[in-house]
Amino acid sequence: MDQAGCGLGVAARAWAARPPGATCTLPGPQRRPPSWRPPRSVSPSVHRRTERPTRAPGPPDDVAAAPPARAVAASRQEPRPLRSTRTTRAARTTRAARLVLVAPAALAVAALAACAGGTASADGTAPAAGATASAAGFTPVTLDNCGTEVTVDSPPERVVAIKSTSIEMLLALGLGDRLVGTAFADGPVPDEYADAYDAVAVLSDKVPGQEALLEVQPDFVYAGWESNFSDDGAGERSALQGLGIGTYVSPAACKEDGYMPDPLTFDGLFDEIREVASVFGVEDRAEDLIADQQAALDGVEPPAEETTALWYSSGTDTPYVGAGIGAPQMMMDAAGLTNIFADVHDTWTSAGWEQVVAADPDVIVLVDATWNTADSKIAMLEGNPATSQLTAVKEHRYLTVPFPAAEAGVRNADAVVDLSRQLADLAG
Repeated sequence: MDQAGCGLGVAARAWAARPPGATCTLPGPQRRPPSWRPPRSVSPSVHRRTERPTRAPGPPDDVAAAPPARAVAASRQEPRPLRSTRTTRAARTTRAARLVLVAPAALAVAALAACAGGTASADGTAPAAGATASAAGFTPVTLDNCGTEVTVDSPPERVVAIKSTSIEMLLALGLGDRLVGTAFADGPVPDEYADAYDAVAVLSDKVPGQEALLEVQPDFVYAGWESNFSDDGAGERSALQGLGIGTYVSPAACKEDGYMPDPLTFDGLFDEIREVASVFGVEDRAEDLIADQQAALDGVEPPAEETTALWYSSGTDTPYVGAGIGAPQMMMDAAGLTNIFADVHDTWTSAGWEQVVAADPDVIVLVDATWNTADSKIAMLEGNPATSQLTAVKEHRYLTVPFPAAEAGVRNADAVVDLSRQLADLAG
């Protein structure tokens, strides 16, 4: 049997029909050497002269056809859904899969053993430290997650987290011991999570393949985007269900009508923290985390006068910007900024530079990514004859947000506090 025989979609059939002595090689997770440390993100600062499913089209055409650096930036933007292909909530509920989680998944372990030509115990490896104690008082939960019904009978013990938002959510809830793999991180984690993050295998810098996912024998996969679950990615949710592996998508990233937050709010984000905590039986940790974040938000002082802002994520010929109902709008509202694209009913949108020039924002919020830095955006803005005449560009009124904090997650409250601090610095 060749390596393709170990794919997630055929794992069960491969186990039943394997020829005698069949073997294949599964790629192992990429573990960091003990001495490796991720680069520390520079604390967002004010830039002065001295010194960012139905799968739909995501970034604008000019980004897709652009040089590699811009193409990489485009791949980090979650695709927007085609409105005409959305189904009703009732129809989705009818077809929703009931995911009964087993810990760990015996069928997935058996499929892996078949591929390797060896044997494996039904329960795989030992449960994470503290998981048994947590399970003792656990109350099963059933969730409607982006149209898929998820039933959790006991706390997941072997979790793979895809995207920074899901990775950092689990670390913020003190659940690093449940992680057996991470993937598709958008940047370095905050310093307080670095040791826990470094202790976990990195399965892929992108969305992990199905074989790499199965090799670590997860009983639960937590993804930041719906599109992370696909045939050419981590596997379809229904296929993972068939292997006894539970799945969960950040509710803030749900794209279909009835599930997409409209608009996203901090109250909704706090509900997600509570929901994730309920899956793992750590509800008290959620309340502590929410209280800390609410206190931070309560301490933010808005600017004395109305301050208009452009949230600039990526793109050169056609900028990709924060629109009126997603995480950028939520954070700008909390910081007291007026989004010049607040009237666009979407999370992010492709805009025209002529619209930006006409609005002439007071400040520009730059999403700072390793593949598309704030400094590179500043150089473009100051080198373009049209954008160089913007008030914010001439006066170097730039704010920055790290890419991992630009999407809905546990870093948003701190990002608001930092934006407010940067605004105060600009005011002198």
